Amino acid sequence: MSAPGGGSLALSALDGVATVPLALSALSTRYAYATFALLFAIGLYMMIASPNLVKKVIGLNLFQSAIFLFFVSMAYVRGGAVPAIPSEGGAVGAYASPLPQVIVLTAIVVGVSLTAVALALIVRLYTEYGTLNEETIREVMDE
Repeated sequence: MSAPGGGSLALSALDGVATVPLALSALSTRYAYATFALLFAIGLYMMIASPNLVKKVIGLNLFQSAIFLFFVSMAYVRGGAVPAIPSEGGAVGAYASPLPQVIVLTAIVVGVSLTAVALALIVRLYTEYGTLNEETIREVMDE
């Protein structure tokens, strides 16, 4: 880009700044999001790639935990106060909403129930077919 006087117009804020320290500083301040992405990817990979049914349930639990971490980290308010208005004054400042935590608690209960039912079905499948491999169970069912 050129300036009106014929010289070059440089962005002084970006001169000499390396992208690696910026990425590291972003990861150091947003570690919950990095943990979310890691748990999400591992859980999704385990659910898709593993033929073992128990490993699929473990992957599902990792996937759910990543979603729970994401909800709670998104709801975090720096300097947020308890959402109760004091009797002597009005509402001043930032308040943290308790709704995401309530949703996550409900989702944890549903997740534990889902895990229990899935493991009970896996035990029943193992007693019926003698294996936990999804592909082998499909082959036996097709016969």
